[in-house]
Amino acid sequence: MGTVSVAPAEIERTESSEAPFEVPEPDVPWVTLVHNDPVNLMSYVTYVFQTYFGYSKNKATELMKDVHYKGRAVVSSGTREEMERDVQAMHGYGLWATMSQDR
Repeated sequence: MGTVSVAPAEIERTESSEAPFEVPEPDVPWVTLVHNDPVNLMSYVTYVFQTYFGYSKNKATELMKDVHYKGRAVVSSGTREEMERDVQAMHGYGLWATMSQDR
């Protein structure tokens, strides 16, 4: 019996597989925005920011004033999953909140 030689299988390469290493783009931070509404009292919004985020009364009051006078405020930032959790929590408190990528 003789030896059998096997040729390596050809691998189809696409453009993206030609680079030896792909460097992932950094995940742009996400932010939670709380928006002004005609329902919640300013004192309640301050209370929520202190209770949920652990902000000092002064910090919570500053953010509440941004919500009231500017129409919205960034109340937290982090990963998408963290911001989804914060938005849901704000909804649970009855506040209008959204999230977006911080660009």
